Amino acid sequence: MHWSRAPVFGHMPPHGLRAHSVTLIDNMAWLFGGCDDHSSWRDVFCFNTETMQWTHPTVRGELPRPCRAHTATLVDRKIYVLGGGEAEVYYNDVYVFDTVTRTWYHPLSSATPEEERTCAYPPPRRAHTSVLYKNKLWVFGGGNGSRALNDLWTLDLSGGLDNLRWEAVETHAYGPNGKKPSPRGYHTSNLIGNIMVVVGGSDGWGCFSDVWCLNLDTLVWLSIKVHENYKRLSHTATQVGSYLFIYGGHDGVNYMQDMLLFNLVSLQFEPRPIAGKPPSARGYHAACLADSRLFIFGGFNGIEVFEDVHLLDLAGAAYLPQVTSFRLDLE
Repeated sequence: MHWSRAPVFGHMPPHGLRAHSVTLIDNMAWLFGGCDDHSSWRDVFCFNTETMQWTHPTVRGELPRPCRAHTATLVDRKIYVLGGGEAEVYYNDVYVFDTVTRTWYHPLSSATPEEERTCAYPPPRRAHTSVLYKNKLWVFGGGNGSRALNDLWTLDLSGGLDNLRWEAVETHAYGPNGKKPSPRGYHTSNLIGNIMVVVGGSDGWGCFSDVWCLNLDTLVWLSIKVHENYKRLSHTATQVGSYLFIYGGHDGVNYMQDMLLFNLVSLQFEPRPIAGKPPSARGYHAACLADSRLFIFGGFNGIEVFEDVHLLDLAGAAYLPQVTSFRLDLE
């Protein structure tokens, strides 16, 4: 595996990229929102992962407010943007961007009076996570500006854009002495089969090294006992076959530039040599896997907001994304 800086060109974002989202469709990475030292954004940019060209498409519809630390989840070539915020304001809106027609929709608005809502909305939040399972978006944790959260909500998509429905979900601990994850934001969540794997995060005071698995069918949490502990917040975790590639973030003291590989079969971290020059230490970046290359977009190191793009060529490990016949054994 080898790191390099991507030779990008075209209509690049005119600002640094922090707490933005990147959603891959075919060979196109769709970037939305984020912030720099001064402002948050609501632009959409496209990055072609084959040609390395940036473009700035013309969009229409009801544009979201400037936003950072939201989630952007792909559903049938549409990107569902949940929550986020700007400055001291936190959102619980749902926006949907149709990448085919390049049109924004705003099916659930925080401006709708409570008595006119068709369902209860989750509290506003940012730094949460979202995964798609059984035609529902499963939203976990985040923060509301005064405290961290560890609640779980689903957004049912089965009724279409005109009938989206939120529902609070009650989860359970594993066994009589089991626990649930503590409140947190800036963690990661990945869907592996029917299991949501949660790594790290922070409650605003401490930085966490724990790994949790939630069975989305039984709604039971299980804490994974790892041999090596790595505190992380504002990192990325990208599934590459039977591994999570966890890059960067903050360990509670420093911003990091290492790549941690979490084996989803052994449920342990394992070392792998990586050549080349890695991106400088950062968190609040975004990542996506395109073919056999892992892309890192932007980020922040406590002083500087980055606009660069780096890629990790899997090279000899290029077979990893093709490893699909495995399961998490939590027994």
